[in-house]
Amino acid sequence: MFHNSRRMTEVISRYGGASHKWHRPSAERICKYWLAGNCTRNPCRFLHPDKVAPVKSVMSSTNFKAKQSALKPIKVVGKRTNEQQSLSKVKNAVDNTEKPSVGKKDDVCSSVLKPSGTLSSGDPKNGQRKICEDWINQSCVYGDECKFLHSWCSGNHISKIAQLEGHQKAITGIILPSDSDKLFTSSKDGTVRIWNCHTGECMLVANMGAPVWCLASEGPWVFAGITNVIKAWNIKTETEFTLNAPGGHVRSLTMVDGALFGGLEGGSIFMWKLNSDATSFESHCLLKGHTGAVISLCWGAGRLYSSSMDKTIRVWDLENMVCINTLQKHSQVVTSLLCWDQFLLSSSFDKTLKVWGCTKANELDVQYTHVEEHGIVSLSGMDDSARNSTLMCSCSDNSVRLYHLPSFKEKGRIFAKDEVRTIHVGPGGQFFTGDGTGVVSVWRLAGDFPRSLG
Repeated sequence: MFHNSRRMTEVISRYGGASHKWHRPSAERICKYWLAGNCTRNPCRFLHPDKVAPVKSVMSSTNFKAKQSALKPIKVVGKRTNEQQSLSKVKNAVDNTEKPSVGKKDDVCSSVLKPSGTLSSGDPKNGQRKICEDWINQSCVYGDECKFLHSWCSGNHISKIAQLEGHQKAITGIILPSDSDKLFTSSKDGTVRIWNCHTGECMLVANMGAPVWCLASEGPWVFAGITNVIKAWNIKTETEFTLNAPGGHVRSLTMVDGALFGGLEGGSIFMWKLNSDATSFESHCLLKGHTGAVISLCWGAGRLYSSSMDKTIRVWDLENMVCINTLQKHSQVVTSLLCWDQFLLSSSFDKTLKVWGCTKANELDVQYTHVEEHGIVSLSGMDDSARNSTLMCSCSDNSVRLYHLPSFKEKGRIFAKDEVRTIHVGPGGQFFTGDGTGVVSVWRLAGDFPRSLG
């Protein structure tokens, strides 16, 4: 079973405590070529009204928080326009959207475009593993005779539900805060967008003034990493804080039992703790050891795990705040960490995914190495109602492989126009991917999945 460890990527920004400028995005545009009767794009990023049905609800209003305490431990021993809007208005926008009627079973997240045959695609040719580049560019002349895939996914278990567009640069974070039906996304374009999960509409855009490289959430808290700074918002109490993190870009974020950890460009990990009344954060300590940027953080069984550009993984005792182990089996940057059952999974640009477990000597060591054809960018995972696990592995060839665990039998692939930088798991078999072009895609994995991650 998966631990809800987050791979948070990088962070950059500007400021201290100024409030953000929120503005509404421009309305969806109708394709001028469609109006002229000669649009050749399929899919087209602009509206074709004859193909657009009324917007349906997008996600059930459920608690999307994954309870980390329910997971098995890892055994580790040893060493707007420019109109200014207050946070209260943001909160109201988050809280006051029309909810679905009782008893209604909402489907997955949908953009303002209803899923079409092209958007929601299965696997017409099961054996194909490579997408047609000409099809991506809408120039393939072979049609059904093409030996490459004309679909954004392969495998009978996967379907693409919707596509959320608006960001102008790479997606760096996707989160669903607890007890919220709003999707938050961040990008190198310097914005954080809030999407209505019942309509797929982008409700608000927060201009951060510089590239945003990661998002995290825990309970009512939302965090955005910025150069030397982490911004923290409480969407319930309408409060916001600026947490100073001198040391360059904040490259990763995770929160553990009221403690927030931020991995920095210089190799340090800052820690803040919620105060006694859980209304603000106080600086607690600084963990040092890595010699390169800390780009991934996850935790389990009283341990914090950090990976770095220095090619190592460090294991930290959260009770004594000391490093108790350094794992050195990757030959390149360790890009992502994930806790699964009693194992730690790590990925790297060295094209390997390593499964770490305890040896008879009670030391953490590699139990299995899975080799890909390309460097691995990010990991995520989800469990169905029967606790069957699916691993999602994003690779540098712009694809995401889906594997059964523990067999590593491939069950399908999804494709993008650029690297998928971040993957976020939702309820009911839904998951979200954000790629280097700024597109957020919504997918569904077939099977019996819990309607809530709580």
